[in-house]
Amino acid sequence: MVETLSVAVLGAPKVGKTAIIRQFLYHDFTETYSPTERRRTYRPSVIFNGNMYDMKIMDVPYLTAFPANSSQLSPCFPLTHQEWSDLKSRGLRNTDAYVLVYDICSPESFEYVKMIRQQIQENRASSSGEAPIIVVGNKRDLQRQRFSPRRALSLLVKKSWKCGYMECSAKFNWHIVLLFKELLCSVLARGCRNNHSAMRLQGALHRNRCSLM
Repeated sequence: MVETLSVAVLGAPKVGKTAIIRQFLYHDFTETYSPTERRRTYRPSVIFNGNMYDMKIMDVPYLTAFPANSSQLSPCFPLTHQEWSDLKSRGLRNTDAYVLVYDICSPESFEYVKMIRQQIQENRASSSGEAPIIVVGNKRDLQRQRFSPRRALSLLVKKSWKCGYMECSAKFNWHIVLLFKELLCSVLARGCRNNHSAMRLQGALHRNRCSLM
């Protein structure tokens, strides 16, 4: 049976969430901005290190807040009501991994990622355990307009937030495939860490070991 890995892609408006997904799946990019008004789900299959995986990639519209853990709601608030009454939020607390996208030219979009990451850690479904989070700075092609040096943000995310960090350009398809390879590495490493503590997954990043079906 092929294993299915679910991934939620979140971020502020106009950071390029959909552009990253479409570049990965279809090698397609459009300059015209079209806001994501409803959640879209893509279901590609990938071959990674000789194994096939089905992916469920959720392109999530702008959320004012990550769905709250039911234990933190008031007694009169229906159990998991926030998550299940809003189609945009449905199932987000049980996802295998999260990609949090910001625009390297927009400090506001980074602050949004900071908020959502904190809320994910506070409200993640306890039965699902921890899930890898990769923070992605998009629009690297606008490097000269960035609001903060890459090194400073990378250190903050990796050292303080304990999350993965990457930068990419959806426009020029730069580091897009690498992003999803890192994502798969993180998910699979976390899933088999207890049984294979000595496993080394760096070799999985070679381009010819990951392909889209």
